[in-house]
Amino acid sequence: MGYMKIGVVVPNWNGEQLLGECLDSLHRQTLPGEVIVVDNGSQDGSVQLIEDYYPHAHILQLEDNYGFAGGVNAGIEYALKQGADYIALCNNDAVAEENWLERLVAVAEASSDIGVVTGKILAYDGETIDSTGDEYSIWGTPFPRGRGEADHGQYDGARHREVLAASGGGSLYRADLFVDVGFFDEWFFAYYEDVDISFRARLAGWRLRYAPEAIVYHHIGATSEKLGDFRLQHMYKNFPVVFMKNMPGKLFWGYGWRVLGVFGFKMLQLIKKLKLILLIKLLFKIIIHLPKAFTQRHRIQRNRRVDPSYIDGFLHQAPPPTQSGLIKITTKFPVK
Repeated sequence: MGYMKIGVVVPNWNGEQLLGECLDSLHRQTLPGEVIVVDNGSQDGSVQLIEDYYPHAHILQLEDNYGFAGGVNAGIEYALKQGADYIALCNNDAVAEENWLERLVAVAEASSDIGVVTGKILAYDGETIDSTGDEYSIWGTPFPRGRGEADHGQYDGARHREVLAASGGGSLYRADLFVDVGFFDEWFFAYYEDVDISFRARLAGWRLRYAPEAIVYHHIGATSEKLGDFRLQHMYKNFPVVFMKNMPGKLFWGYGWRVLGVFGFKMLQLIKKLKLILLIKLLFKIIIHLPKAFTQRHRIQRNRRVDPSYIDGFLHQAPPPTQSGLIKITTKFPVK
């Protein structure tokens, strides 16, 4: 492995309690990288913590909270200006094993068409899977592969190494990929923005690999639990836009009615829970964003370098295994 420059971007929002453990793990990496903490307008002592105890980390202070997408974009832009060959993303509530970065880079270096490498993300207890790469259902719903399962190496084999999407919480990106397909879509703010850029990368012909030997331990929900309905709003508004922008050709029309059905199902859930204000907000945001989303779709599909059947081979042909209510409904509408 020759000389290369690596940036490690850590987005942070009021993460003082867990940030130190994350930065300690990145400082111990066997393959060094410049740690770039992007602070999304934190109101706690995060910045002071970094200034006092982590002088090796570069701080980018944003005036407001621009979400995961806006935060990592600022870090990516900085890393590219510094001449980075690779840019890794690590959640502020995650702890990386010492060889995490080295093992991600080793996989990426195997072939120049590998644009993203995602590692194994385990719960902090080290026993339960958080993600082994992200899958995408023909019902339009992305989900982390293996989430909630006890880890006994069931996704470590060769046939599980190619994935459609990578989790932004613990993955490595080749710098050239951002030049080719663009940055994270900041309209998403948070949730599924990593699936969106992964989808764009696959459409452009980049490969995405899973490296089970590159491990991080994640305090699951440490950030999202602070967000409440705000989190729900972004998840519900983002998932149909991932589909609108990226699903190619005949697959768009073939699976589109399923996505509409799931979206309607989720809206009924909000009505049932009397979350009418939330419903109105997310519908409004989607409607006003539609023209831009379809403009983006036109550009993405125009630059597509793979056949729709190639993408279809990566799609999960059922609802996510955790969505029991949706599974019951969709059994009445078989795929074939």
